[in-house]
Amino acid sequence: MATPYLRLGARGSPLALAQAGEARAGLAGAAGLDAVDVEIVVIRTSGDLIVDRPLSEAGGKGLFTKELDEALIAGAIDFAVHSAKDLPTALPDQLEIAGYLEREDARDALICVGGASFAALPPNARFGSASLRRRAMALRRRPDLRVELLRGNVETRLRKVTSGQLDATVLALAGLKRLGLEERAAAILSVDEFLPAVGQGAIALVARRGDSRVAAALAPLLNAATGVALAAERAFLGILDGSCRTPIGGHARLVDGRLLFRGLVLSPDGREAVEASFEGSAELAEQLGVEAGSEIRSRALAIMAAA
Repeated sequence: MATPYLRLGARGSPLALAQAGEARAGLAGAAGLDAVDVEIVVIRTSGDLIVDRPLSEAGGKGLFTKELDEALIAGAIDFAVHSAKDLPTALPDQLEIAGYLEREDARDALICVGGASFAALPPNARFGSASLRRRAMALRRRPDLRVELLRGNVETRLRKVTSGQLDATVLALAGLKRLGLEERAAAILSVDEFLPAVGQGAIALVARRGDSRVAAALAPLLNAATGVALAAERAFLGILDGSCRTPIGGHARLVDGRLLFRGLVLSPDGREAVEASFEGSAELAEQLGVEAGSEIRSRALAIMAAA
C-alpha cells in the first residue's frame, strides 16, 4: 500500500470525523489531491474517555488535544483537525495553528421538546450541559433551571432530551449542520442573546511549526476572514486565561473591513455578567482581542475569582 501524501489526525466522534472529511474534501478540491492521498488517522483523546465529570475538574480543554499533539510531534500524523473552540490558548512550542477553514454558523441552538424558547420550558426544567458558558447563560434567562452535567457526542446529548431524561440542552448549530441534524434545533439562538464560545463554528488545522510541505498543502484551504476573527477571539481568551473554569463568551466578525468584537464573562450562576463591544481595524485583530480582554478582565475580577 502506498504511503498517503498526508496523514490527517482527528478524534473518532461522528462530528470530528465529519470535520476531518470536510478538510480532506477541501484538500482534494483546492490542492488537487485525490481522497486516497489523505489518510484520516483516528486518535482517541483523554477528553473522549472522561464523561462523568466536567472538563474543568479533569484538566481542561487540553484533554481533547493532548494525544493529537503528541502524535504530531512524534511524526505519526502530518496535521490535526480540531473544533477551534476545543483548542487551549497555548499550544506546545513545536506546533502552530496553520489556519482555519471557512467558519460555519457560530450560533447556538436550543434543543427541547414541545417548546421553542427558554421561556417556554416548564418550571424547574432540567437543563443539561457540560459547558459553564451555556449553563450560566441559560441560568441568566431562567434562574429556576435545574442544571445537570451532560457529556458525550452530539447524538448522545440529543437522545437525552428526546427520551425525556432532560428537558433541554444547547448545542452548537455548526455541529448539527455538519451532521445533517439541523432540524433537531427547536430554536436558533442569536449571537446577541446567547454569545458563542470563542472559536465556535470554526475548524482549526494544527501542524508542526516549520513544516513547509504541510503548510504549502494546507494553504489553499485557509480562510482569511476566519483567521482574522479567530486571532481576535483567541487573544481575548488568552488575556482572560480562558479555560473551562470561567464562563466566557467571545465572537468577532468582519463588517466592511472593520472587525467587530463582543466579549462576555459571567458568574457560574449567571447572576453577574460583564460584557462589552469593541471595534477596530482587521489588521490589528490580535491587538483588539488583547485590549478587549484587558478591559473586561479589569471589570470582572470578582466574577473570575469566584469561578
